Amino acid sequence: MTKKTLRVTLVKSPIGTKSDHRATVLGLGLKSIRQTRELEDTPAVRGMINKVSYLVKVN
Repeated sequence: MTKKTLRVTLVKSPIGTKSDHRATVLGLGLKSIRQTRELEDTPAVRGMINKVSYLVKVN
């Protein structure tokens, strides 16, 4: 069985956002704009993406 993954890309700078949103972006492993990470599709990761959906793009 293969695990489902999500490709998450940071498209907007978290500078000027709430501190917990900046921490969420770092928790997703994104440090610079246009950086992409493949993350396992879990409810926790989906919740983090939903919280900072205005900063990231999901492929």
